[in-house]
Amino acid sequence: MATESSKLAPIIATAAKKFATARDIHTVGDLLAFWPRRYRTRESDLGSVTPGEFLVGVAEVKSATTRSMKARKGTMLNVVITDGTHDIDITFFKAWGHEKVLVPGARGIFAGVVGTYNNRLQLTHPGYTMLDDFDAGDRKDLIPIYRAVGSLHTWTVTESVRRVLDVLDEVPDPIPESVRTTRRLVSRTQALRGIHTPNSWEEVEQARRRLRYEEAFVLQVTLAQRRRTASGQVTRPRATRSGGILEAFDSRLPFKLTAGQREVGATIADEMAREVPMHRLLQGEVGSGKTVVALRAMLAAVDAGGQAALLAPTEVLAGQHHRTITTMLGDLADGGMLGGAENATRVALLTGSQPTAVRRRTLLDVASGDAGIVIGTHALLQENVDFFDLALVVVDEQHRFGVEQRDALRGKGVVPPHVLVMTATPIPRTVAMTVFGDLETSTLRELPAGRAPITTHVVPEERPGWMARTWERVAEEVRAGRQAYVVCPRIGDDGTGDGSIVGITDGADLRDEVVPDDDGTGSGQAAAAPPRPLKSVYAVHAALLEQPALAGLSIGVLHGRLSAEDKDAIMLRFQQGDLDVLVSTTVIEVGVDVANASVMVVMDADRFGVSQLHQLRGRIGRGGHPGLCLLVTGTDAEPAMTRLSAVAATTDGFELARLDLSQRREGDILGAAQHGRRTQLEFLHILEDEDVIVDAREDAFALVAADPDLTDHPELAEAVRARVDAEQAAYLERG
Repeated sequence: MATESSKLAPIIATAAKKFATARDIHTVGDLLAFWPRRYRTRESDLGSVTPGEFLVGVAEVKSATTRSMKARKGTMLNVVITDGTHDIDITFFKAWGHEKVLVPGARGIFAGVVGTYNNRLQLTHPGYTMLDDFDAGDRKDLIPIYRAVGSLHTWTVTESVRRVLDVLDEVPDPIPESVRTTRRLVSRTQALRGIHTPNSWEEVEQARRRLRYEEAFVLQVTLAQRRRTASGQVTRPRATRSGGILEAFDSRLPFKLTAGQREVGATIADEMAREVPMHRLLQGEVGSGKTVVALRAMLAAVDAGGQAALLAPTEVLAGQHHRTITTMLGDLADGGMLGGAENATRVALLTGSQPTAVRRRTLLDVASGDAGIVIGTHALLQENVDFFDLALVVVDEQHRFGVEQRDALRGKGVVPPHVLVMTATPIPRTVAMTVFGDLETSTLRELPAGRAPITTHVVPEERPGWMARTWERVAEEVRAGRQAYVVCPRIGDDGTGDGSIVGITDGADLRDEVVPDDDGTGSGQAAAAPPRPLKSVYAVHAALLEQPALAGLSIGVLHGRLSAEDKDAIMLRFQQGDLDVLVSTTVIEVGVDVANASVMVVMDADRFGVSQLHQLRGRIGRGGHPGLCLLVTGTDAEPAMTRLSAVAATTDGFELARLDLSQRREGDILGAAQHGRRTQLEFLHILEDEDVIVDAREDAFALVAADPDLTDHPELAEAVRARVDAEQAAYLERG
């Protein structure tokens, strides 16, 4: 009898290779996890067929005639199929093998691309199976339709699944019977039969409900285990002390902390004073002041005799954090130096591109403890980086890092350090529960005083005069003493041949419109119109130099392919006001803080996702001057315009995050777009299934509290290992 782990080949030998090649399906378990895309009833349905469509339809043979071909030997077969109202012609240029099967009155499933001939719809050499053969003695009212598997037809997939189910034992069930009873869930075996070979829509829905809950339950068990493991660790308390560097910093702040900043700061201080390591997520609106909250936590760690490390995803952002923090601290960052304050520490920067001498000196400061705050990129994770006493790890933009990277930094502490994870992408509650469920969560919604409102407009590129007016507005802002960003999705060619596409990070496709994975072809090809060429940094820079409205302005270029020295130099020039306009990729998306920048033009804005546009827009309006964001687009495609109009209509990041998630679906959050189908959520919709998530969370945390290692639940333990492997776990925490 087959089990889910059985190899596929012995069961469906002729199809196994195609399953493996086309869909990476190798075992019985893989095949049973290849869910039907939709279902057809046994009723004929040809009424909505259009040319070019891949048809999978049920119909009856109305007529069948053979005739000799004039131009070559052989007999061709002409068949007319019907649903009783609508007809479609079928042509086989070789009648042999078909003429005895396709006889008037026979009913079957037909599949092929619809064409036209003599103004009639036609299928040429379609695939088909007769319903009597398809039923194989087990008549079903619903016919499952699967994604295409190479050249196999959907009924071949169906038959393969049925043959597996016919010989399948009861499969292991990861959901304990007590939970199934409480939540009124069918067993896993029943769910597999109900999803693949249903007798009714009720069976399909029961199966989906069970599998939806299973997805939520397995994920929540994983998160519950992580939280329990973290709560069992012991660390050194890092209590805030009076008269230290934090108190000195607070006394110098030129602004008043918001109520949210004070509340979150108190929570962090309380947790850092405990023996259990803090493990907290800090999320907030763009510009809500997360950096100040994190800096105060780092200063508390220094006051307690320890060090703090801030891990940033890019050298530009690491350098920006270093400049911002040293500027905010002033002489409090000059520990051990002439002119340094009494309670001062040192703020070190460590990146991969630093000169050897600078890097060696920095490593000594870190190892000796002279550097109380260490800011860096992945360079912090290298084996030769040793801390004197790492008390706090701050991870900025957590979605850019994986579990292994974060744990590598945590492992550099003498005792487990406290961890503060920051994200500037607002997260809906259900996402936080599902993706960051092992972290305590704090949210900053209130913007600090001095943040100016930002107005956003969509600029249709083809409208006469609109682009000219766009550059005039940029010039007006510059003449008023402000500065501007122009963001492009591509670097372009500066003579080196580098035409890299950059920065499209949150689900926006590089095409105006994408046809979903088709039930019949699985092609997922772009719409017929070729994609527009992307605007590049170098091309736009050259064009702006020739733009009359911008004559005399200083225009610079910034992107991730520049050397670290060049990037730092350009950012410094822009911060100091030596550059009026900065043409950049999305390297400025997060953390870059130039208070004087008041206007942003995003080229090809339709090529970016909602959250990324919101992040980019947050770079302006930071210095008290009203912000203006102009989203330039060359398309009127509905999905793109929906995104752009939504961004223009609100600055509420949480509202936009929900829209972004609804468009991207949950698979991208868990890394499915990059790492394959099996890391997606197949049935669970995070925004729509909050009740399921809440119930699964309650059951999972109760079970883990009673059985932390899942010793009494081996099937569940195996499901956790199979579903949430190390790579998946990384994506869970990246969000």
